[in-house]
Amino acid sequence: MSKTKKTWNKKLVFCLLCFLVISILTIQSAQEYLSASLGELYLKQLLWYLVGGILIFILAKIGNEPIKKYHYVFYFLGNLFLLLLLFFAPSINSSKCWFVIPGLGSFQPSEFMKVFLILTTSIVVSQEMKKKTKKKRWQKEIILIGKVFLLFLLPSILTFLEPDTGVILLYFIICGTILFCSSLRKRWFFVSGGLLVLFASIFLFLYFNEPKQWVNWFGTDLFYRVDRLLDWKKGTGMQLENSLTAIGSSGLYGHGWKETPLYFPEAGTDFIFSVFASNFGLIGSSLFLALLLFFDYTLFEIAKKAKKPEDALFVIGASGMIIYQQFQNIGMTLGMLPITGITLPFISYGGSSLLSYMFLMGIIWNIDQSQKKRA
Repeated sequence: MSKTKKTWNKKLVFCLLCFLVISILTIQSAQEYLSASLGELYLKQLLWYLVGGILIFILAKIGNEPIKKYHYVFYFLGNLFLLLLLFFAPSINSSKCWFVIPGLGSFQPSEFMKVFLILTTSIVVSQEMKKKTKKKRWQKEIILIGKVFLLFLLPSILTFLEPDTGVILLYFIICGTILFCSSLRKRWFFVSGGLLVLFASIFLFLYFNEPKQWVNWFGTDLFYRVDRLLDWKKGTGMQLENSLTAIGSSGLYGHGWKETPLYFPEAGTDFIFSVFASNFGLIGSSLFLALLLFFDYTLFEIAKKAKKPEDALFVIGASGMIIYQQFQNIGMTLGMLPITGITLPFISYGGSSLLSYMFLMGIIWNIDQSQKKRA
């Protein structure tokens, strides 16, 4: 008879502790550019890290089975909160993305919806893979794609109406990564990729050549969102120019902690890597990128050793989302990718974001524990 040996994954613990230190130091450095009305954000971030640590301990106690059993409940609640945002959330920067809770701050449901989508999609795909039916393989695959598309579609529509286009890209990455790593034949990705390129080409052709007709069909709001997304290629805008200047002038060792030379409107969130790089230079940035690679590799190790298909797909979906956010956030601060408002996981300030990732890590920790047995 064997029983599970409860031991912490030292690699994950090391990474999370490093993330905590980096996040607190960088947010504190960015504090001078943040509104005084927000308070000491680095202390709030520390509090959210402590709450997140408690959340991981709670998840370790209850295990993943109750969460898996009620995965559709989590998915339903996530979409319900997204719907309620449209009716009850205040408009902040022309978006209804947050509930404002007096005394605590804001709550962003889309952050948790990402985790719930990973959970439900990984289980649904795993269940479809296990089903034994008399249907032909292509029929089973169409059913699988259809179910995943419906799971993706509902939160995407609600999030689009907020609007928060950047998160929709994350939903797409999550579902696409899980499907790609399932038993689904890769020919479907060539077909869907070709259709996506076709529709995107028509969409952009009309945008550039028939802007008036485009606005009549899609509206001015979407036009300005696309315009903002494509504007990054010009390399203009105060945020991007200041980011490039601060990073480019930091040298090997940086300007020093709390010596950020230029102002960033989103210094504690979207452009937090710019603050870190300007403070600690090329050497500090290189070490930070090495830490991210080590963390991502650790997640891949856990996914590879997972005993259940849904567990492996869950970690794969989480890894795909996190890696995309890392590339997107750092890439946009360097002018290599569009500015989409995607934050840097575990580093950018945000209670909802951090707690959702700690919830994610709690589930992954349980998956890692299930691999460790002793006689």
